Amino acid sequence: MVNTFDNTYIARQGAVLLITGLPAAGKTTLGGAVAHRVKSEFGRPVSFLDGDEVRRVLSGELGYSREHRRLNVMRHAFIAAELCRHGALVVCALVAPYIADRVRMRGEIEHHGAFIEIHLDTPLAECERRDPKGLYAQARSGKLTQMTGIDDPYELPPQPELRFGGIESTDQMVGAVMQYLAARGLVPKAS
Repeated sequence: MVNTFDNTYIARQGAVLLITGLPAAGKTTLGGAVAHRVKSEFGRPVSFLDGDEVRRVLSGELGYSREHRRLNVMRHAFIAAELCRHGALVVCALVAPYIADRVRMRGEIEHHGAFIEIHLDTPLAECERRDPKGLYAQARSGKLTQMTGIDDPYELPPQPELRFGGIESTDQMVGAVMQYLAARGLVPKAS
């Protein structure tokens, strides 16, 4: 059963959740679960922008230089800001390795709604263990360069709204995100 909003402020307030972290940190898993829960429980307009999919569709010509990574993040920011401006909740699962790019994304979004940075601080060893695309193995063997976390930096967010250590279950993280969204008035509080 889908609950609808009875608070028009909540229904109109757009928001963007940037889930950031190393490759294979769990960003897509968490982002998809949060988007599903918001839509199924509240019927709220929600869009899920997965970093790999957006790069494939809109940024396929870009490489992984610092400038190309910045352009990719700003393309996400533009799309997310437009959706946010129209009241959607937007979940972006994106490495976004540089602080300056995330700050700039926040600035673009906050013209239209709330920006919530969620850092998945999954240890590098765990990301490498997961390695669903084999990217870390390729980077370690020298077949892949400019790999975030190996030969390209990931700059830790200094003050994200939420940070998870990579040991929590998906359900625990989704629960914490939902509590945060409710506290901010972006979804109804649990009854």
